[in-house]
Amino acid sequence: MRIEFYDTTLRDGAQAAGISYSAADKRQIFGLLDAFGVDFVEGGDPASNPKDAEFFAEFSHPKLVAFGATHRKGISPADDAGLVALAASGAERVCIFGKADLSQVSEVLGVSPEGNLSMISESVSFLKAHGKKVVFDAEHFFDGFAKDKKYALSALMAAYMSGADTLVLCDTNGGTSPLAAYEAVKCVCDAFGGAAIGVHFHNDTGVAVANSLLSVKAGATHIQGTFLGFGERCGNANLSTIIADLALKEGCDCAVNLADLTRTAHAVAEISNITLDPAMPYVGSAAFAHKAGMHSDAVIKNAHTFEHISPAAVGNRERILLSEVAGRSAVVKKLENLFPSLDKSSPKIKEILDMVKLLEMKGYQFEGADGSFVLLAERMMGAFKPSFELVRYEITAGKPDGVNTAEVTIKVGGAVTTAKETGNGPVNALDKALRAALTRNFPELSEVVLTDYKVRVVDSSGATGAMVRVLITSSDKKKSWTTVGVSTDIVEASWSALADSFEYKLTGQGGIV
Repeated sequence: MRIEFYDTTLRDGAQAAGISYSAADKRQIFGLLDAFGVDFVEGGDPASNPKDAEFFAEFSHPKLVAFGATHRKGISPADDAGLVALAASGAERVCIFGKADLSQVSEVLGVSPEGNLSMISESVSFLKAHGKKVVFDAEHFFDGFAKDKKYALSALMAAYMSGADTLVLCDTNGGTSPLAAYEAVKCVCDAFGGAAIGVHFHNDTGVAVANSLLSVKAGATHIQGTFLGFGERCGNANLSTIIADLALKEGCDCAVNLADLTRTAHAVAEISNITLDPAMPYVGSAAFAHKAGMHSDAVIKNAHTFEHISPAAVGNRERILLSEVAGRSAVVKKLENLFPSLDKSSPKIKEILDMVKLLEMKGYQFEGADGSFVLLAERMMGAFKPSFELVRYEITAGKPDGVNTAEVTIKVGGAVTTAKETGNGPVNALDKALRAALTRNFPELSEVVLTDYKVRVVDSSGATGAMVRVLITSSDKKKSWTTVGVSTDIVEASWSALADSFEYKLTGQGGIV
């Protein structure tokens, strides 16, 4: 069965707290979703704000959908600015919403039940007369269906008889249960025969994905959602999960480039300026990560023992995490890329595993610090050749002027280099001074940027004298890596993570999974 996917990240997703798209952002995300294979992408409401008006004025595409509402009460469609803007937009397809819940009709619109049906019918007819394909979103459909099934169906019929191409049932408040969703969708599909029926679920009770999947079972062939599930309040149905579920679990024809799912998800998250949930199904960095020793050992022998699909099917990858619960197999797997000729029975493997467990007991964390693990393994294997040696560093606190100063002296091949820099904090000053000293000898380090800096108190019972863990993520625009430092002194912990970060780049190692 062919399922049609309608993405509303650029409109419904933009209503999530903290999300704001420029017209350029919208074009970029549209391109990603188009390349992935999403059928339709809702670009926004051309009459709602100057940004959306600019977007529709400058951009057109067969998959682009313009969004709006039925005409306002007391005026005709031809006099409604929103409908006129939809009709004038370059979008071949438009989506309008209208009320399907009697309480919404009386309390929000302030019109009679018959008046609301006329508004739906007249609005669809107006847009069809202007050559548009029309998607009708029945707002509050599931709530209305539960209260007055006959009226909710009459709202759909008003749109259908006026030429609407797709009828979409909206769970606007996100409170519908999976069983209720299935029964309502089944009723509509039975009542409307061969009509194209779609659904639009919000995630206020955490079941938007489940509701969407059950709706397909009930006969729906058009699924709306946002690609990563974010949206107003608790968000929308997560299309990245739904698409993979339907394609891989239900055998539906989804006409997408499934192997690009993870890459597309991360790119959308980056443009949206959000951190993708590591635990997001299929596309998260932890979706196929294995930490427990027995699990890792089993997965290494046969991936299907603890993976429900091959990660490659969705463009993701398996990750074996090192920690105090890791086993020998996990270390062997990690070391294969670093030391291809290493004998799997070598006692060095146990030594490295024991050291990982000892350091984790002291507060280190290697599951998210790939760079530091590489350096640890190289040091213990006798394969590490330091690029530089610390002679000393000195930090001067920034009171009363707020400026911090760091002076770093390092030795490179017998030559001593000193650099002094100021920063808006002691770690910032230290970072700048170390970079200044190193780039005189290693100009390639100028392309390395710090992309994340995290500090975690390991044991809060130590109060201000507690052990802290610093994780630093760096990137050279080709790859990224994370290093870790632990100390009761936050500056010393930061120094360890910073020094490892630059050493990792200079050793040229990487690619460990």
